[in-house]
Amino acid sequence: MKGVLLVNLGSPDSTQTEDVKQYLDEFLMDERVIDLPRWFRTFLVRGIILKTRPKRSAKAYKKIWWKEGSPLIVLSERLKEKVEHKVSVPVSLAMRYGKPSIYTGLAELQKQGVTEVLLVPLYPQFAMATTETILVKAEELKEKYFPNLQFTSLPAFYNHPDYIRVLSDSIQESLKGKQWEHLLFSYHGVPNRHIRKSDVTQSHCKMDGKCCFSESPAHEFCYRHQCEMTTQNVAKYLELKEGTYSTSFQSRVSILGSWLTPYTDKTIASFAKTGTENMAVVTPAFVSDCLETLEEIGMEAVEDFEDNGGKKLHVIPCINDREDWVNVLSRWIDEWAHKQNA
Repeated sequence: MKGVLLVNLGSPDSTQTEDVKQYLDEFLMDERVIDLPRWFRTFLVRGIILKTRPKRSAKAYKKIWWKEGSPLIVLSERLKEKVEHKVSVPVSLAMRYGKPSIYTGLAELQKQGVTEVLLVPLYPQFAMATTETILVKAEELKEKYFPNLQFTSLPAFYNHPDYIRVLSDSIQESLKGKQWEHLLFSYHGVPNRHIRKSDVTQSHCKMDGKCCFSESPAHEFCYRHQCEMTTQNVAKYLELKEGTYSTSFQSRVSILGSWLTPYTDKTIASFAKTGTENMAVVTPAFVSDCLETLEEIGMEAVEDFEDNGGKKLHVIPCINDREDWVNVLSRWIDEWAHKQNA
């Protein structure tokens, strides 16, 4: 019997500082998030970062928390419930960090008689700190607790025509009737070394802004290439004029070395300072709205844009549980289930 496990990033259990600290500890101690020797990662995370960041992050979570709970969790649950009603196989939801855990999700499927699981990381682009850590964790749990389960994973869908259509339509609908001069595609940042580590050729990645646009097997696991292609494909679909859109990266942690550029905060401030009055920003690295989209972009970036002379920053919601996205994801799942049955 076949089943599906949808996996998103995760969230603290509440906005209490201790819950946020526990969540950040699990997240930041992941060797694929902070890819440094364990002794140094422990010193950095538990000796420095967790001394101050949980309190600051808790304040940020309080700004965006819903009555039902964490927006990311609530939106992921809504997506799961809608997909579950459309597909022919059992569906469970898990978070890489926090609850419900991947262990809980797999156990739930196994109780229903599932022996073959389609892992669906809810990230359009592949990255060490997102998709890879989900797949590695699932394999660890399988070896220890679920030896009879078989896994298949949904590939990165950043360039799938169905996804591009859904994302493009969501942008078009959000901006209908609104004035805007520039559309910024803001992706979650990662350290530059993550890009080099993911280069299966060990030679293609030059970090020069050009290698992303030349053919290479490295692109299957290159986060920056996949972000750039997402932008290009949407721009083509929406027939955007050259110069009216660009790509940037948000949420950097400078203590961890050099990160992908250009930076979103500096880009938005620069546009405002140089006369752009109406701007739009979309966050295609996220399927579900979360702290990084609702607070960092929806509040901080909006404030920065206005403080630097801009009039209106239009923040485009993630695709969340849109019906067209639900239909696309459901079709992918059923295609997998039927293909496996053939």
